[in-house]
Parts: sequence; C-alpha cells; structure tokens
Amino acid sequence: MTDADAPIADEQASYEVTDSTVVYEGAVWNVRRDTVDYNGHDMVREYIDHTGAVAVYAEDDEGRVLVIQQYRHPVQLRDWELPAGLLDHEGEDHLTAAQRELGEEADLQADTWEPLVRYNTSSGGSDEFIEIFRARGVRPTESAFEREAEEADIVTRWVPREELVDAILDGRLHNSALVAATLAVETIERRAAG
Repeated sequence: MTDADAPIADEQASYEVTDSTVVYEGAVWNVRRDTVDYNGHDMVREYIDHTGAVAVYAEDDEGRVLVIQQYRHPVQLRDWELPAGLLDHEGEDHLTAAQRELGEEADLQADTWEPLVRYNTSSGGSDEFIEIFRARGVRPTESAFEREAEEADIVTRWVPREELVDAILDGRLHNSALVAATLAVETIERRAAG
C-alpha cells in the first residue's frame, strides 16, 4: 500500500523548540511564543496555550439534543452550544470532566457515555483539543448547581437533531463543538440506518 492508498490521518510531527516564552498570562489561558528550528531555519509562532476542554452531546429518550445558550464575549453572541468546560482540574479524567460539566451547566447526569469526536479548535492558533462525549439515559441531578458570571443566565433547550442540522447548514448556529458533534451523530445515525 502506498501513502496515497493509506487511510487519511493526521501525522504526528515535532521540531526542536529553541525558545518558548509566555508573552501574555491570562485569567483562563496564556499566549505563548515559540521559536522552532524548522528544517534548519528559525520559525516563530504565537498561539493560545490552552488547557483543553470537553463537551457533552446529551440526548433524551425522544432523541432530542440538549443545547444551552450563554453569552460569549469574544464573538459578541449568546450562542447555542453543548454543555462544555475546561480541563482545568489537575489530573481529572476527560470523561469525569464531561460528567461534571453536564451537572454544573444543566443539572443533569446520564447512564450511558461514549466518546464521540475529538478535534483541534484552531490548529494554526491554539493547542486546544476538545473531546466530545455522547450521553444518553439523561436524568436530573439530585440538586441544582449554583452558577455565576456568564453561566448565571444559561438557557437550556431540548432540540430535535434534524432542527440542529438545518440550523447549522443555514448558518444560524456557529459553535464549533455543537457543529462537529451534531454532524458526527447525524453521520453515525445515517450509516446505522443503512
């Protein structure tokens, strides 16, 4: 099998970092400047040095998807998105983090969890990866979580997957985790249906 015949996949690669400096230390993440020896030449790149994140594609027994709406300052939107959060608890397993986020943002827990998709949000500008889990058998938690800041006025809504697909393709929904997860599940379900 030639390289052209192999299944397409990203290829791990690394080059010597000759200098690495945090040029901005932020409240949530930092901006880092690396000098890389790239094929004998110095290449300087700045990027967001991110903790990573998880998101939850939660479905009810009717196949509707839980979405939450909250204010996102960088894009000046109250966007619809999946429950999600940073991997900011040292050593926390990704699934545990996803379960925590579903409880904190939606006061829900789930019986069944499976990895759905993992992707890099902006490979040229951030080292952030988001891992999305699919959760089913969803039910309320025993108590409500106390929310603050942009989470204080979260709106929740259960939406049929088909409606989400239409809104994504019509350009009415923009959140990357919601887009990636919804289209992944749509593809999985179509393939399963044959």
